Amino acid sequence: MKMKRTLSWVGTIVFTILGLIYIAPIIIVLINSFKNKVYINLEPFKLPSAETWTGLSNYASAINQYGFLDAVGWTVFITVGSVLVILLCTSMCAWYITRVKSTFSSAMYALCAVSMVVPFQMVMFTLSLVADRLRLNTPWGIIIIYLGFGAGLAVFMFCGFVKSIPLEIEEAAMIDGCTPLRTFFTIVGPIMKPTYISVGILETMWIWNDFLLPYLVLDINKYKTISIVVQYMKGSYGRVDMGAIMAALIMAVIPVIIFYLSCQKHIIKGVAAGAVKG
Repeated sequence: MKMKRTLSWVGTIVFTILGLIYIAPIIIVLINSFKNKVYINLEPFKLPSAETWTGLSNYASAINQYGFLDAVGWTVFITVGSVLVILLCTSMCAWYITRVKSTFSSAMYALCAVSMVVPFQMVMFTLSLVADRLRLNTPWGIIIIYLGFGAGLAVFMFCGFVKSIPLEIEEAAMIDGCTPLRTFFTIVGPIMKPTYISVGILETMWIWNDFLLPYLVLDINKYKTISIVVQYMKGSYGRVDMGAIMAALIMAVIPVIIFYLSCQKHIIKGVAAGAVKG
């Protein structure tokens, strides 16, 4: 009994230290976002003092000088649009793959599974060229590209969950006169709510923080996401406005942290429901 209690305390201490290590970079960025940019490089680990404190001027600079609010608007549009399209298309695709036993459906599932292990770097230059030629270099077009890259994991998780749904429920709906689409939207869809939530959270965090795909695809002279704006917060001769960058990072990270903390229980529930049965 004493040994178990000791191991419990040791585990608590170890994981507390690991948690502090993981959260330390965010705390450092938060502290520096209230400092004068001159002192960020000189005293990055010190708390703001009367001499280094600038209040909210770094936040105002990020919003007014660098168009941060416009970037937030485009990021929200791309993220919400992409996640909605991914959830709708992949859940229907997974339902078809699971219920229709054929060579075609098996091949589709295999392609979705393989797509998860293909490195993005292998296709990024070809993707950029194709996106330009097909006029997908807009916030509307990039949603289609995100659907392609996000489909693998989503289909895999949805397929695992659909396998756990009793087929008799769908057969009863068919007997009552439901069409396949009505069966999906009124019977299958609501049952898949845990997986919808978990896939939505994972895809949202990925798309919101993504830099490389928007940078390669979007016409950055017209459309900039948050990550691109942060990258371009520099002046002439390589001068970087560190204060504005720190403020922009905090404003970009806080919504994702709040969103994740409020929905984290659904991630575990949805992943378990979608993976164990698969």
